Amino acid sequence: MYWSKLFIPTLRETPAEAEVISHQLLLRGGYIRQLSAGIYSYLLPAQRSMLKITAIVREEMDRIGAQEFLLPALHPAEVWQESGRWELMGDNMFRLKDRNGRWLCLGMTHEEIMTVLARGELRSYKQLPQIWYQIQTKFRDEPRPKSGLMRVRQFTMKDSYSFDLDPAGLDAAYEKHRRAYERIFDRCGLEYLTVEAHSGAMGGSQSQEFMVASDAGEDLVARCKNCGYAANLEKATSVAQAPAAADPEGDLEPEEFHTPNRKTIAEVAEFTGLPESSQMKSLVLSAGDQRVLALLRGDHQLSETKFCTALGVKEFRPAHPEEIHQWMGADAGSLGPVGINDLRIVADEALRGRRNMIAGANRNDYHLRNVTPGEDFQPEYFDLRQAAAGDGCAHCGGTLELVKAVEIGHIFKLGYKYSESMGLRVLNEAGQEVTPIMGSYGIGLERILSTAIDLYHDKDGIVLPVPIAPFEVVITPVNTNDAGQKAAAGKLYGELKAAGLDVLFDDRDERPGVKFKDADLIGIPYRITVGKKLPQGLVEVVERKGKASVDVKVEEVAAFVAAKVGAAKA
Repeated sequence: MYWSKLFIPTLRETPAEAEVISHQLLLRGGYIRQLSAGIYSYLLPAQRSMLKITAIVREEMDRIGAQEFLLPALHPAEVWQESGRWELMGDNMFRLKDRNGRWLCLGMTHEEIMTVLARGELRSYKQLPQIWYQIQTKFRDEPRPKSGLMRVRQFTMKDSYSFDLDPAGLDAAYEKHRRAYERIFDRCGLEYLTVEAHSGAMGGSQSQEFMVASDAGEDLVARCKNCGYAANLEKATSVAQAPAAADPEGDLEPEEFHTPNRKTIAEVAEFTGLPESSQMKSLVLSAGDQRVLALLRGDHQLSETKFCTALGVKEFRPAHPEEIHQWMGADAGSLGPVGINDLRIVADEALRGRRNMIAGANRNDYHLRNVTPGEDFQPEYFDLRQAAAGDGCAHCGGTLELVKAVEIGHIFKLGYKYSESMGLRVLNEAGQEVTPIMGSYGIGLERILSTAIDLYHDKDGIVLPVPIAPFEVVITPVNTNDAGQKAAAGKLYGELKAAGLDVLFDDRDERPGVKFKDADLIGIPYRITVGKKLPQGLVEVVERKGKASVDVKVEEVAAFVAAKVGAAKA
């Protein structure tokens, strides 16, 4: 391709609306332009990178025996109602009516559609296992689109689905996808973490996320560098740090004391002179038909995911002020477990074995000291708290750190959630009807591009890995009016194309500095500069990453760059 014929509208200044680095550079590099909030047009560089990412994904999915489909993006409401997710998805789903008043939606994901297809076609165990996938546009009515292509309303996903006769088959399909995802992200040049995750609205028994550490991330991952353990914060387990002060010794009785206008954990800590870890945090919650008092150490936070898992509920809410007063006899800020008989009391494991702590007295402006779990009240113990930086690793005893991260892929063992609710049945070897077990596996293609830019950039622009860069090499004659330089550059262009390289010829009548800056900005991995050393039979090859340069003989440069590119893609 000749640069003079292309539309690559690079920008010298950073657009004011772009906050994260990937968004800034995607705009400056002429990759994308915004149509409206969370909706982008992909220009030539972005589309070329996206096609290369897509090709890598497709190759690795085909490699595990998956079959590529293309399913509708427009879905009738009935199939989502069958699975129970029509209401569950809430305002995140784009919904519309056709001219006959029938409800439809734009697909956020395709579990329901794939299950309907399987239900109509699969009859026998002999047809299993199956792995079906597609690379399709998805839609999400994102309430706060931001960060460029990280959080959008229209995006591209590779989503695949496995159908097996038994859990052992699902285990095999899940492992195939895990290995395929690792190969995909390795080939795209990403540094990533594989973390334990919560399945959320997808359902199922097990899931893992593939995350890239990034300041632009909205997820937190707890990671142990010692043993490699990593989990999403909502799922992470850990050993709590020791309390900031030892518990008072002795078999002491609860004792009420006045705490005027001290409502928060911090205020009571300041008033008593004892650390927050010496208090019990009391949360009054409504979970379905259950009234629940959840207890944590004063310096810990409740994990909503762990709470739902412990109680076997899908959702819960904080009790309303009038409910709190009716159930507990006091207002928030003075609540505790002693004397409570009408609520289910659950306590975090970090409270097990503690003694003589401070808790609310269930009397406004009063607290109790010397409250001991298991003696002054009887809780059920669960892991309810969020892991925190500095906690001990539950697997090796190392120290956990929290890192911000972006999810680029997620794999789920769905189990029977969709096949059961939507009536998917096949005959087993004995001629009996059985329900196949399913898995679901997704990759966000735009997030691969965005996180690669977040990981690899410098003050001059994007430094994309070779396999996903829009071009692999650019040939830049310093002076396009010099007949010798132009001819040599043109000859090299033909040789590089013949060698199978994705090459761009910068034939623009621009100053060399402008050409060099544009090539650096859009992230072309190699630049061949045809300039003043041409009479000596030499050209300069500059590697975008690190800006290392070397002079190479003209007759050897095609093979030299081809070897470099081949090694980077191996």
